[in-house]
Amino acid sequence: MSEAPHDALSARFFDGVHSRPHAALLQTRERMLLITPTEEGAFAPLSVPLSAVRWPERTRHGGRLAQLPDGASLQALDVGAWDDWVGRHHRNDSWVVRAQQTWRSVAVALVLLLGAVAAMYQWGLPWVATGVTAAVPRSVDALVGQQVLASLDDSLLKPTTLPPDAQQRIRDGFARMIHRAHPDGAPEVQLEFRSARDPRFGPNALALPGGTIVLTDALVELMPGNDDAVLGVLGHEFGHVLRRHAMRQLVQASAVGFAVSIAFGDYGTLIGSAPVLLATLGYSRDLEREADAESVRLMRASGISPRAMATFFEALERWRTDRNGKKGEKDGTAGDDAIGLAFSSHPATAERIEFFKNAAQE
Repeated sequence: MSEAPHDALSARFFDGVHSRPHAALLQTRERMLLITPTEEGAFAPLSVPLSAVRWPERTRHGGRLAQLPDGASLQALDVGAWDDWVGRHHRNDSWVVRAQQTWRSVAVALVLLLGAVAAMYQWGLPWVATGVTAAVPRSVDALVGQQVLASLDDSLLKPTTLPPDAQQRIRDGFARMIHRAHPDGAPEVQLEFRSARDPRFGPNALALPGGTIVLTDALVELMPGNDDAVLGVLGHEFGHVLRRHAMRQLVQASAVGFAVSIAFGDYGTLIGSAPVLLATLGYSRDLEREADAESVRLMRASGISPRAMATFFEALERWRTDRNGKKGEKDGTAGDDAIGLAFSSHPATAERIEFFKNAAQE
């Protein structure tokens, strides 16, 4: 065997037809890759444009296999010599490839990736959910709301025991409050009164997709003779209805599924799973603040002082403290259990009391 030409690289050549490799020498000349056999008659010498060769990306470990036209390929015998030869005759590594060779660069990339994922979850996903919700027909909200209410009636709620005249008084006050704040029209709402099967559900109100608002007897009984506070709570829930917060949270929790639903117009699976999803979701603090602001707007339009909501939250805190105290007396423990869907992830009570007191002063 003759000595290899100067600056040639030894490699294995596969012709793309047979699995047997052939020893070859690689050289470059005028932007062409010359491939010659080291054994006479093994294969016909080839000349391939360097631009037509798919060179492998350099890694710290592993082999090198370059793809040639027509299914042929080249395999490195000495990885270090291959990388050095390719770098001198064809191209230098990109900054990405160089960064992959050090653990520090990989660590920085990982931190940046985690930051990007966190930013997407914090800001990108809500933004996308808002756009997707706008594309969901409101008829879907109504169907979801019906499913959720039926599920709650089967598990957590039972018929109200409030006197009919008390129910009608609250309905009328709520309707007047909405009309005065939105004289040009507002989303239709349906107020439903229920009592709780489980006392832990407590004083509660919640807005379902489609405009249904559920108000528990315990909340009305928490504020005896204070319809203003009850109307303030309903104004908060109306804020969720107005901005379709429940549907936005549902979309955000199942973003991929909703994207598919919009593409194919089939909402059946999502409607069926909505009760389970909504039972485990809570509004973000930003959405809760939006709803609180709508409550202030409605109360002001009806001449109700926002201080009524501060009074409500103070009473709610007393109820919570009393309940936890009784729980501790009974089983030797005390804790701050979640008191239901509507308040499970709200901003801190002290913050909200301060907000409504400031609104009253303004």
